[in-house]
Amino acid sequence: MSGPDKFDYSAHTVNKSNEIYRSRINRAIDYVNNNVNKSISLEELAAVAYFSPFHFHRIFVAVTGETVNNFTNRIRNEKAARLLKFSKKSISEISMECGFSSTSTLSRLFKQYFEISPSEYRNGGKIKNSKIRKELVGTSNYHCNLTAEELKSKFPVEIRQFPERRIAYIRVVDAFREGVVLNAFADMVSWAKRVNLFHSETIFGMSMDDPEVTPKEKYRYEVCITIPENFKIDPDGTIETTTLPKCKYAVTSVSGDFNLVVAATNYLFDHWLINSSYESEPQHGLEVFLDNENVCNWDHFDLQLCIPVTALKEY
Repeated sequence: MSGPDKFDYSAHTVNKSNEIYRSRINRAIDYVNNNVNKSISLEELAAVAYFSPFHFHRIFVAVTGETVNNFTNRIRNEKAARLLKFSKKSISEISMECGFSSTSTLSRLFKQYFEISPSEYRNGGKIKNSKIRKELVGTSNYHCNLTAEELKSKFPVEIRQFPERRIAYIRVVDAFREGVVLNAFADMVSWAKRVNLFHSETIFGMSMDDPEVTPKEKYRYEVCITIPENFKIDPDGTIETTTLPKCKYAVTSVSGDFNLVVAATNYLFDHWLINSSYESEPQHGLEVFLDNENVCNWDHFDLQLCIPVTALKEY
């Protein structure tokens, strides 16, 4: 692994980077505005903005302040409201023009968003709610009460080049279910000790999905450990192997409870990244444990948080 690069935090660099991010997200926003009548996938929007699908949703939230789903639903609902008020088109026609799969879907989402049905609104009823409705259970509950400057000071970021690495992993699904991931870490620690890798190798976790997009019951997480190149694994066991490609990562360290880990993760994606001269690579973020002896102590974490990055491009 090569030495860390120093990140340029000058005002010019930050402003230019933020401008590029906003320009590319605006491409996605324009695409939605111009294709309201179509069903648009997250992958399609990510491609329009030249971001990897894996990290696009988080970048979109960081730049716009709302989720992709909230944004597209809001645009559709607001266009439907205009058509209901200023056109004589039927509700069925409006639902098609605004990209809803049926009139019942339009009615359900319109009422959920505005707290009034389309027919009531067309007949002179007043919209009771014009604010964005958040669909996610408040991740803000985990945010620490730190200012942007305090976050920047507490979580300094370095850019590091990681070499190609062979790893062993245990994959879990429905990873938010209580005890699932912790049990997998306990199994990995036990296995690593049994095969004499515990003291020499690095244990880390890897999110395979975006928890703000993927349904909780489908969310996948991998518990991993680096292994020597020629190390042989019992093919009948629960341990799988793969190779991670060499990659550049933005790295910060965090020492504290779960809330502080989440705050550091949110800072990396929602503040640092969109103001940096980097963009995310289509690899997975890493949570690297700095003390193997305390991997299963979740009252206090000592971690390096690593997000894969490459030089920010302007399109």
